[in-house]
Parts: sequence; structure tokens; C-alpha cells
Amino acid sequence: MFRRSSNIKREGLEVVYQAQGMLEAEAIKGRLEASGIPAALDYESVGQAFGITIDGLGEVRILVPIERAEDARELLQVSGEDEAPTDETPTTDEA
Repeated sequence: MFRRSSNIKREGLEVVYQAQGMLEAEAIKGRLEASGIPAALDYESVGQAFGITIDGLGEVRILVPIERAEDARELLQVSGEDEAPTDETPTTDEA
């Protein structure tokens, strides 16, 4: 399977969050920008065109300048946004 190169120049930017769709990504981007942290979105256009999130399609990466990455992560943690869920998220068993 091929992967198209990013539509955003990544030099000097760092991914701080991976959203599962454009709506969530725009909300996160807006929260960062309202706090004075510039943000950009990076995504595969095919997944967005069809509104699907399968095997990375539909995933939207939020990028910020490297020097603001730690501030962005702290802001997202304080506001209740941790890293996007992954398949490796531990589950708890209640007996």
C-alpha cells in the first residue's frame, strides 16, 4: 500500500495530537489557536472525502511549531484531551 506525502511542510513542526476525523481536529486546532499556539492540520484527503476512519484513513494530525509543542500538549491535557486512542490502549477488567 502506498502513502502519499504530507500536504504540509513538516520542517520545524511536531505532531501533538492525532484526531479521528476533521471535526475533532478542527476543535483541537481552534483550542490551540485561541491560546496563542499556531496549529496546522495534516491528513490524507481520500479519507476525509469519504468521511471514513479505517487504518489511518480519516486520521488528522495536528502540528505545531516544535518550540510550542510542550505547551500544546500541556494545554490539551489540562482541557481533558489526551493522545488519541490507539489499539494499544489498556483495558481494565472488572471482576
